[in-house]
Amino acid sequence: MAIPNLDNETLKTILQECRQCGTCCIQYKKVVLQGSEVEFIKKMGGHVGVDATLRQLRETPLSRLIEENKTQGKVYMIHPDDKGCIFLQRRNGLYSCTIYHYRPLACRGFCCNLADNSFLDLFGSDGYLLLGQNSFGMELEKRT
Repeated sequence: MAIPNLDNETLKTILQECRQCGTCCIQYKKVVLQGSEVEFIKKMGGHVGVDATLRQLRETPLSRLIEENKTQGKVYMIHPDDKGCIFLQRRNGLYSCTIYHYRPLACRGFCCNLADNSFLDLFGSDGYLLLGQNSFGMELEKRT
């Protein structure tokens, strides 16, 4: 797929402010947590998980796996169903976060244009080309 030429007007339709559509909080099933955020998320009723093999889960208690993975950045807030984040609420047709001022760093830095359908419609599954890499992570060939 060729990358289309983008003018400023087209970019303005892609890069926009949050519309409170809830797409990001529903679509992404796991959010990376900083070590200091884990206990807060658990205390507030959020689900916390780790990247672990089935063998590790059988042999090691989850609480220990979480502690071991905190320093490696492998602890996640997870959404086990299609309803999205447990902290997502819908009011008057708009979505908002019930822990907005205390949300994880990964949520604070998220750009909603990545979840926007206009972005997906324009670039489809070839959106990774915007990173200057092919699907194998290699640099794109220069076009002449």
